[in-house]
Amino acid sequence: MEQIIQSLLHDSNTQWVVLSTMLLGIASGVLGSFALLRKQSLVGDAVAHAALPGICLAFFIIGEKQFLALIIGATVSGLLAMYLIQLITSTTRLKQDAAICLVLSVFFGIGIVLLTKVSQQSSGNKSGLDDFIFGQAASMTGSDVYLMGGTAAVLIVTTFILFKELKLITFDPEFAKGIGLPLGVLETLFSTLLVVTVVIGIQAVGVILMAALLIIPSMAARYWTDSLGVMVWISGLIGAISGVSGTLISTLGLGLATGPLIVVSASCMFVVSLIVAPKRGMIAQWTFHKKGIAAKTTGSYRKEGA
Repeated sequence: MEQIIQSLLHDSNTQWVVLSTMLLGIASGVLGSFALLRKQSLVGDAVAHAALPGICLAFFIIGEKQFLALIIGATVSGLLAMYLIQLITSTTRLKQDAAICLVLSVFFGIGIVLLTKVSQQSSGNKSGLDDFIFGQAASMTGSDVYLMGGTAAVLIVTTFILFKELKLITFDPEFAKGIGLPLGVLETLFSTLLVVTVVIGIQAVGVILMAALLIIPSMAARYWTDSLGVMVWISGLIGAISGVSGTLISTLGLGLATGPLIVVSASCMFVVSLIVAPKRGMIAQWTFHKKGIAAKTTGSYRKEGA
């Protein structure tokens, strides 16, 4: 604990990494709430895996690890994957889960092939692209951290500015269309925000686990409230705590990757929510069930007495 405090107080790089992962956690929690309610949880997983070939192709083009270029490549690849899922779902008999599985498998397979080719190059072993698999915030440079944190901040602000519009297209798209909202533009914008959120977190959390950071905080928040506004705030808070705690634990020098620690932290808070949340928590459900049984038993005794 003392080592974590010392690192946080005196190491400026740790401070910036913690701030960026906190902002990433907030952005993931906020946008993940809408993705969960729109039943697009698995889309984030597909986008995260589909970003890998874009990262590798960007490295092939520029010949070095420039985070901005790799992010652009990942964004293009992720958007292509999302639009392919929508195209397959709308033009074939395949349901969304099958389309997601197909796109995820194909894109990730291509990404692994390209990653193997990168490692075979003379500079491939030093490329650091392996960090995108499981995530490694410690390998991020100052410019990487600024880019990730700044983009996450823009995503958070954009989501809150468009909160009412996103709420309408989530719960009542027909009404949104009826009052003149540009439904297609808003759908495309939300998809883009979701893809960018996944992409900027890949180096910190990894392509395999980024979808978990997108969904677990919103799942945990759902246990605490029925209000979307409150759910978004709770989900963002859980995401922020997960990002900060996972990053700080990884600074202990135990050789543990940042991404898995962030996801484990989020999972712990989900378990707490599952157990102790009012109304929907296991304890509350057990108490309610016990009271129901007691009420039925009392009622039956009264009937017998009558």
